[in-house]
Order: sequence, then C-alpha cells, then structure tokens
Amino acid sequence: MAEVEKKKLLYSLVYPSVFILVLWIIKIIEYIFGLDLGFLGVFPRKASGLIGIITSPFIHGDFQHLFANSVPLLILGGCIFYFYKEISVSAVIFIYLATGLWVWLGGRESYHIGASGVVYGLASFLVFSGIIRKDVRLLAITFFVTFIYGSMVWGIFPDFFPEKNISYESHLWGIVSGLIIAVYFRKEGPQRKKYDWEDEEEEDEDPEPYYTTHTTINKDSLNKNFNHE
Repeated sequence: MAEVEKKKLLYSLVYPSVFILVLWIIKIIEYIFGLDLGFLGVFPRKASGLIGIITSPFIHGDFQHLFANSVPLLILGGCIFYFYKEISVSAVIFIYLATGLWVWLGGRESYHIGASGVVYGLASFLVFSGIIRKDVRLLAITFFVTFIYGSMVWGIFPDFFPEKNISYESHLWGIVSGLIIAVYFRKEGPQRKKYDWEDEEEEDEDPEPYYTTHTTINKDSLNKNFNHE
C-alpha cells in the first residue's frame, strides 16, 4: 500500500516538475543570449497579444519572479494531480487558458507575463473544491493552502503594491477560473465518503406517514336517529 502511494505521489509531481523545468530553461536561455521575450506576454485587446494566452506563463521578468512562482506551482500542482487525478488535466488546462483569455479581454494595456495567474487559479481550485465537496481530506488541503498561501489574496489589490509592476488582473482572473472549474467539476473526481449512520439518520428524518380517518355523518340521518319533543 505504501509503495502504491509513493508511486502516486511521484506521478503527481511529474507534470508540475516538467512545466517548471521548461520555465527555467527558457529563462536561462533568455539570460545567456540577452533576449527579452516580454513581447510574448498577453497584451489586452490586441490581436498580436492573443499569443500570450499560451506563451505568457512561460515568460518571467527575472529569476526572482520565476522562483516565486516555481515553488507554489510544484506544491499546488502536485496536490491537484495527487488528489484530483481524474479531473486534474482538464482543470489545469481550463485555468491556464481561461485566465489568459480574461486578462486579454479586461486587463490594462500592457504586457502581462508570468505564471502567477495559474498559481492563483490552482490555489483557488483547491480551496473552493474542498469546501464544496465537504470531504475531510480535501478540506485539510483547503486549510493547508489557505494557511500557506492565504496572503496571496492581497495580490488582487494593486494599491497594496504601488511600487511593484504586478498583474493583479492575472491574479484576480486566476481566482475566478479556479472557482468556476471547482463548481463545474463538483460531482466528478473524489467525493465525500458517505457513512452508514448518515443513511440511518435520513431514515429517521422520514418516518412513516400518519393518516387520520374522518367519518362523515349525513345531516338527514342524524335527524332520524334523534327524537325531538
């Protein structure tokens, strides 16, 4: 059993690890050759900026920016592929594409780069999915993500970081996309285990219906049976 869980854990880290490796390779190449790939970001409402829906998560401003996204991508991505294996690929793809599309539709006219929108989407999915499913194991993940990354919510308010050039739109739409896909897949993937005692409670709440019988007395027959003086 332990061996099976170990393999499952390792498998859940494969996709996030490969994605992060690609991010670092791109950044190293960009650094070595003195390239600036910022033009591959999402540029809202420009046809040329549509490519950024696909490419923007691969581009980061500097190594600090990349590192800040790498750790949560590994942890949150691993959690999704471990606990939500059946729906993980579909959920991640939706978060990835929907976040980029909505930034393109409603973001500021500037190049939006980085995978932070995806990070926010993954965190949002884990939090809301655990709440919706009401499963003890998944709620534990909800509390873990909230405890570790709860402060990320301030990233959707630009006034809190006036000195930083942060794409708060990516953060906001990442949260929204995670919530939407959590609701959409609420009946798929892992479900809360239902115990026998819950069925017994439901039966107790629905007792056998109680019926009362009513006898109808005809007024004429009533008069015949009684003598009047």
